[in-house]
Amino acid sequence: MLKQQHVVCSMSRKGNCWDNAAMERFFLNLKMERVWQRQYANHDEARRDIDQYIVGFYNAVRLHSTLGYLSPAAYEPKPTVKEPIGLSEII
Repeated sequence: MLKQQHVVCSMSRKGNCWDNAAMERFFLNLKMERVWQRQYANHDEARRDIDQYIVGFYNAVRLHSTLGYLSPAAYEPKPTVKEPIGLSEII
């Protein structure tokens, strides 16, 4: 399926887990800050609560050190300063 979509699968060498580090950290935070703090009656309740956590707290409020201690919602619209592209003087 990846080949059909012209996608290259990112894979590290055996024993090198850097590809998954960001998602593993996200899921650890999700479990520690929300899931392990709750008792869910069923899957639907869990799904709604986890959705609310991600949309209402993790992306909107929670500060992320890699984003300069901003929430993703505050970081995204932040303008980025980029150097102008230098043009070649060769004509």
